[in-house]
Amino acid sequence: MGIRKRGAAALAAIALAAAGTVATAGTSHASWSECPAGALCAYLGTNGSGAPGKVYNDNSNLLQYNKFNNAESLYNNGNSCNVRIFSGTGYTGSNYVLSRGWTNPTLSGTVYWHNVASNDWCV
Repeated sequence: MGIRKRGAAALAAIALAAAGTVATAGTSHASWSECPAGALCAYLGTNGSGAPGKVYNDNSNLLQYNKFNNAESLYNNGNSCNVRIFSGTGYTGSNYVLSRGWTNPTLSGTVYWHNVASNDWCV
């Protein structure tokens, strides 16, 4: 193989490797940073993995939203308030205050695992 052909083959290999890296980076999981300002975000994976489900106001029935009905982690990216989450619809059941700017990286072992049923802001 001549020098030009070897150089072209090497460049092709580098281009393929780079393309593979770009494709992998494009399919990486979402993160806490993808939760918009002002939102309470729920994730289908622990540690904020997956695309966030977002709500902005008080909600008496979050179970209608798949991401909250099956939540494994939460992030309060509210603008100025803490948020209280409930295990029951209509602001009933067990409740917990998630401070503004804080995450709950795993709901495992809590009543909120796959069950963030309602929320109330500014508590």
